[in-house]
Amino acid sequence: MFDEYAVLDELERREPIFHRREFGITRDDFDRLTDGDFWEVGASGRRYDREQVWAVLAGRYESDPTGRHDADWTASEFELREIGADTYLLTYILEQGNRLTRRMTLWQRREGDWKILYHQGTPIAGSVSVTTPHRQVLNSE
Repeated sequence: MFDEYAVLDELERREPIFHRREFGITRDDFDRLTDGDFWEVGASGRRYDREQVWAVLAGRYESDPTGRHDADWTASEFELREIGADTYLLTYILEQGNRLTRRMTLWQRREGDWKILYHQGTPIAGSVSVTTPHRQVLNSE
């Protein structure tokens, strides 16, 4: 039987993406984690392709290889929705000091591992009213 909460557990441990050093900080690690057509939309609303994202990450990993600047970030309000065969939309709120963003990552399981297809972060203006449980699996039906 399929266990949606096991999937949620697996993906929650990987977020926020590219800030979990245990999944690697090299170009090979990045290539293993992301789909060849990966892209993201940043808080500015701009579209960044895979190479642009890697360029930013390479600089970040070089200047902060241990991730100490990310240590006080808090991710919460995780929601998971299966949107296709082995493909999941994971949303959450990321608190980075005084900055709050709603994040979404599109994940796909391939050959027993996870690939990131797409990511987006949208700033939250003002305070956040918690209206959903901390963790939730939504039905796609």
